[in-house]
Amino acid sequence: MSLGHACVDVYQGAVAALVPFFVAERALSYAAASGIVLAASLLSSVVQPLFGALTDRRAMPWLLPLSALTAGVGVALSGVCGSYPLTLAAVAVSGIGVAAYHPEAARAARAVASGGNTGMGWFSLGGNVGFVLAPLLVAAVMAGGGLHASPLLVVPAVAGAGLCAAAVRASRARPAPGPGAARAGTDDWPSFLRLSGAVVCRSVVFVGLSAFVSLYVRERVGGGDVAGTAALCVLYTGGAVGTVLGGRLADRFGRLPVVRGAYALTVLAVAGVVFVPGPAVYLFVAVTSAGLYVPFSLHVTLGQDYLPGRVGTASGVTLGLTVSVGGLAAPALGALADAASLRTALVPLIALPALGGLLLSGLREPAPAERLAPAG
Repeated sequence: MSLGHACVDVYQGAVAALVPFFVAERALSYAAASGIVLAASLLSSVVQPLFGALTDRRAMPWLLPLSALTAGVGVALSGVCGSYPLTLAAVAVSGIGVAAYHPEAARAARAVASGGNTGMGWFSLGGNVGFVLAPLLVAAVMAGGGLHASPLLVVPAVAGAGLCAAAVRASRARPAPGPGAARAGTDDWPSFLRLSGAVVCRSVVFVGLSAFVSLYVRERVGGGDVAGTAALCVLYTGGAVGTVLGGRLADRFGRLPVVRGAYALTVLAVAGVVFVPGPAVYLFVAVTSAGLYVPFSLHVTLGQDYLPGRVGTASGVTLGLTVSVGGLAAPALGALADAASLRTALVPLIALPALGGLLLSGLREPAPAERLAPAG
């Protein structure tokens, strides 16, 4: 499931990685380029809770391979669409595929991980690996033919569909849960909504950096496409490390203390990205990435435990909706960059982790789920 997650989340990272190529080959403004990120996020943001609600009613394991293919086909077509509106439509289709995948996948992963933080950390690591590979994959494909080579980007989707189908078959081979396996507990909506607000703050920071850190680092240190791609890889690689570290730290110190500490670290790290000159920007990008990703899988398990009766909805929101909704801020950041500078556009991102930390203050650790029925 972790490998399948990697193949799907390649397409979340690929949209941001394609932005510099859309700017270069189609002479798009920053605002227009960020609109592509918005298109990938908008429909995903709207439909993800719907998929979560559906999976609360019944298991839908067939969504996993189908959504992997949908995510890949949309991105693969985006570079060969003949107009800007068609490009937006293609990446929107990809966003729907991503939206359909995450609620069911998170439910199934929590089941096979037996509710543990470390197990969910490994599942989330798969998604982060996909983000890490996305700029490398996009750069390799674009080097061979520019945007017209984008159909080659469908390959991970085919692999992901096969991996997801294999995971579904394996989960069906597991013993069926007994009649006492259903989740029990009272849904804590106030705590869940505060957690979701914090994740939105984290999401805006991540999406904003994903969309513009490549262009920003090229502007700050030179080095052209190589420097920009390297910065994006650092952003995603630090996330891969942070996700696994987050699960281990939470098992030792508790989830909420770790999440609050990560948000505080992110404030300082983003300030370093914006204000510290020279190649040191790479170090601060790495620290920012770790701060953003240490709480990533913990958001999911906290959300599931705050809503024990609506695990699919909680998964869809914490793993999908609040991540995708960050794309809604991308056009505003792009417009600010066009009006002033990229550096000015990134300054507001410093305050958002602080706001997220405030939303998390006072939350209590929910009782972890002891049993969660598999989704197969």
